[in-house]
Amino acid sequence: MHEETAQSAIDTFISAFNAADDSYVTALLSQSLTSDVIFWGPLGRSEGIESVERFVLDIRRHPAGSGTMVRCSGVDMPDEWARYRWVFTTPDDGPRLAGTDVVHLRRNLIDQIIVFAGEIKPSS
Repeated sequence: MHEETAQSAIDTFISAFNAADDSYVTALLSQSLTSDVIFWGPLGRSEGIESVERFVLDIRRHPAGSGTMVRCSGVDMPDEWARYRWVFTTPDDGPRLAGTDVVHLRRNLIDQIIVFAGEIKPSS
């Protein structure tokens, strides 16, 4: 698996958090995830694009306002697994959440996501 392929899938996944409208979230996730994706998130294990979509929509509807998710590192891909750092920032110096995701790819799409979220802190 090439790092460019992983980076493309990851960046498309992240773009779902920043979509202009909620109606685009599913389409973006479908371009980056397998239909049977396994999602290891803050609340445990879930399966399918719908479970990831719920997570993305919950983040998009943050009480401090819609924020921005960005990849803030390169994509490190030692084997079939890739990892990258991300940051989610809400408007007006609201809460900021940072973390690392580890993803597994199959047929150029993400089939497993493991989210390691860091502390929520004010943006600086």
